[in-house]
Amino acid sequence: MTYTRRGFLGLTSAAALGAGLSACTGAGTTSSSGGGATAEASNNLRLFTYEDDATIGLLKAQVKKFDEQNGTTTTVDSLPGSGAAVYPDKLRTELLGGKGPDVWRIWGGQIGSPFAKAKQALDLAPYYAKFGWDSKLNTAAISGMTFDGVKTGVPFIALGIGAWYNKSLFAKAGVSAPPTTYAELEAVNDKLVAVGVTPLATGGKYGWHVMRLFEYLLEHTAGPELHDKLLTGAESWDRPEVVEAFALFKKWQDKKWLPQGALGLDPADIEPGYVQGKTAYTITGPWTEAQAILSAKKPSTAFGTFELPTDQKPARHSGFVEGYMINAKSGNADKSAALIDFILQPAAQKAMQITASTVKGAEPDPKALPLAAEWSQKYAGNPFYTIQDQAFPKKEADQYFSVQSDLLQGSVTPDAAAKKMQEIVSAWAKG
Repeated sequence: MTYTRRGFLGLTSAAALGAGLSACTGAGTTSSSGGGATAEASNNLRLFTYEDDATIGLLKAQVKKFDEQNGTTTTVDSLPGSGAAVYPDKLRTELLGGKGPDVWRIWGGQIGSPFAKAKQALDLAPYYAKFGWDSKLNTAAISGMTFDGVKTGVPFIALGIGAWYNKSLFAKAGVSAPPTTYAELEAVNDKLVAVGVTPLATGGKYGWHVMRLFEYLLEHTAGPELHDKLLTGAESWDRPEVVEAFALFKKWQDKKWLPQGALGLDPADIEPGYVQGKTAYTITGPWTEAQAILSAKKPSTAFGTFELPTDQKPARHSGFVEGYMINAKSGNADKSAALIDFILQPAAQKAMQITASTVKGAEPDPKALPLAAEWSQKYAGNPFYTIQDQAFPKKEADQYFSVQSDLLQGSVTPDAAAKKMQEIVSAWAKG
């Protein structure tokens, strides 16, 4: 998981710098949640999240409003800054120990899925019907919190990954418009190199950042249907489309479309290169406008964004969702659902300064974040494939990153990389 991205998410949603975890348990979940019986109903709720202190007050302010209107007392606990490396395990331990929260925030994909499969998270279909969430929320985002056909999560953040570029460097290379095909993208790269500009700002340290390039190439060569099946192990990775993607991946390095020594670069250092004028573009999400452009006191008008062209239908981009789940053993399921619905109101979303909301009517403010707003208007409604560091469990993701690294270092061929990936995914799928 990305610290940078997580840091942004803390800024895009209300967060709670936790009162200590051990000190807080909702009365309705203190006795028997997890493996035991459903806890007794009460007016005491507990919400568990992983946000930092940048916007915790905004979330707590909304929760306080809910409590005042509904006669409840909600404790907000947070485990900030840990990312997916710690938070899911802490949550799982609490649930298994009967101390689980009534409501928790979670990522989609393979991070949220285990809580649904273990039936620790409640089937929220009745609440989708009661509160009309299907018509209020981004449909693609709902899919990202639906597991084996069961809606066990309610998404409130959906973020897409695309290309963010420096207009002046594109102009320097004689590029007048973003590419609309993969061949055009390669041509743009050649033009940039010809004028001494490194095209893509990406770094291989930690694996997840350069992964954004490979997953895009795989979408281009495999197409949506096969790509999705590869991520679940439903199709073999030992196939021509995967070999081609790995070959292109190596090509990007060999043609100097990546920074020199990319594998050893820290994403936090290299990604802002497109803002600093050192590279032409990067692959990232809307958080970069506040985090890299505005923080550098650069005008948003100097930059642009486009969906990486896949030559496939439907056009998709990498993305991920985050949402809330309800404890299946909570005695306060109705109140918990009402709390989530309160948070999902457009007014609450705006009050919490969520710039990537799934809620219709809570889109980014084009005056404050014009590029994020533009991305939302153009591409947020497009389907997306699950970003690969959420598509795989951590162990398999780390193995996958090693394959990427070995390939770029030249120690394995594209064909061998495809075979190795099949070994990794097959072992996981069988497990």
